[in-house]
Amino acid sequence: MKLETRSIEFVPHAERYGSPKRLFTIWFSSNFQVTALMVGTLGIASGLSFAWTLLGLLVGNLVGTIFMAAHSAQGPHLGVPQMIQSRAQFGVHGAAIPLLVMVTAAVLFLAASGVLMREALKALLPISDDQAIILVGVLTFVIGFIGYELIHRLGAWMSLLSTLVFGGALVLILLHPGEAGVSTSLSSGFSWTAFNLVVAQAASWTLGYGPYVADYSRYLPANVNTRTTFWTTYCGCALGSFAMMALGALLAVAIPSALGHDPATAIATLFGPWAPLALGVIALGVIQYNVLCLYSAYMSSVTIFGAFGELRHVTASAKALIMAVLTVAATLIAIATQYRFDTFFADILIGQLYLLIPWSAINLADYYWVCRGHYEVGELYNAKGRYGRFNRRTLAVYAVSIIGTIPFMKLSFYTGFVANWLGADISWAVGLVLAGALYCMVNSQPAAKSAALQASVPD
Repeated sequence: MKLETRSIEFVPHAERYGSPKRLFTIWFSSNFQVTALMVGTLGIASGLSFAWTLLGLLVGNLVGTIFMAAHSAQGPHLGVPQMIQSRAQFGVHGAAIPLLVMVTAAVLFLAASGVLMREALKALLPISDDQAIILVGVLTFVIGFIGYELIHRLGAWMSLLSTLVFGGALVLILLHPGEAGVSTSLSSGFSWTAFNLVVAQAASWTLGYGPYVADYSRYLPANVNTRTTFWTTYCGCALGSFAMMALGALLAVAIPSALGHDPATAIATLFGPWAPLALGVIALGVIQYNVLCLYSAYMSSVTIFGAFGELRHVTASAKALIMAVLTVAATLIAIATQYRFDTFFADILIGQLYLLIPWSAINLADYYWVCRGHYEVGELYNAKGRYGRFNRRTLAVYAVSIIGTIPFMKLSFYTGFVANWLGADISWAVGLVLAGALYCMVNSQPAAKSAALQASVPD
């Protein structure tokens, strides 16, 4: 397996390879794992019926994945990482602001997965809590360091293995409904607040991939059809996330006690003597998801620091150092917070979406409406060039969009007056619409700007 040598630079056309079907497997497998399963339990825990929970999960996934897949379609056309392209909107230095949010979020998700897999690894190996978290970090680092090709191959294998394990778990749960029985929660129990919570959490899950989804499509040939890139990404992500969240809702109904302990072990236990093998597959699935977080945190970190030194290439030793620092940071956070984990992370993981969703709207509005895909790729690396250091208009739109969603936010320590009136947090939808609309308003002549920014893509 060759070590990836490219980082934040443009991928030359001669080095492009692969087909869009790889996007289906990487996004299906990265969502078809137990971290996503926990999102599916929220509706049941809030008193929503199983049927209403499924509907909320379906709506959230179908809507949220539209924006995520639209980012993915940029990769083959531009051949650069997602957040490098964001320099065209925010400026070469200004893009560091949403990038810092992206790195923070990725590190926190790395820590979250380490804690989530702790009990599963302890069931497989005679290790302590801290050692289990460290092991997750080490495996994540090794795969992430090797890079792009290994990540895609792992995605293909995990699509098959995870389908066998979780498909088998579904059959076993339905054959032996367990403590509560599925039928008791099929038709009763509706709350508008709980339903909106399910929709928002499901949509936020897929929207969260926006800042780095094109990192995994940038090696595809530039002549790949945009619709094909969009739909293979969309179907893989939406199907994987909805299926796993639906399984989580079913598990919450059929075996509610499992969710208070360790869902990975609870699912593996269904397989009897085959439990260790099932647990190994489940653990590897979470590690694959972790690899995406680490790889993208690394790309974003290099993009931040590279902006100030006009860096285009990263050596293998520098890559190892940056990834090691990120892995150690996530591991230390996980170890320090593992016994009060839910309280510590809940607001932070929701809060980062408040900051990333307006970025997503700005990026998509610029690519599909204002510039219509026309960028000077070489200028994305030049702070003195066309895109400048800071784009004050975009930064103002970004700030106003975040401020404008505050009344719609709902956190443990704060509830906006609109969220309180509605009984739901719809800030994710407001952030998308507000940021996109404001950005188009301040760039009200898309055709003129598009003509001025005709693509000048290097060979």
